[in-house]
Amino acid sequence: MSGTGAALRGHHAALREGLSELRARRDELSGRIRDEEAERGRLQARISSLSRRLSDTSECLAGLRSARAHIDRTIAEMDTASGQVL
Repeated sequence: MSGTGAALRGHHAALREGLSELRARRDELSGRIRDEEAERGRLQARISSLSRRLSDTSECLAGLRSARAHIDRTIAEMDTASGQVL
């Protein structure tokens, strides 16, 4: 019986060691998960900021292109009118 008891104590000690290693690994992974979640949050905020800037830039470009098109039409009309006068 003492052999069986010693074997059980050995198995129990091995199980405790295995559980301890698993807990340490879990804690390590939990830390990495927190770090990645924080990085994801930072990137998400940056994406939102960049999306707003992209939208603002697109609106600005549309306005600038419209103004340029208006000037192009004015120049063409003036060229046509000056050609007719001469």
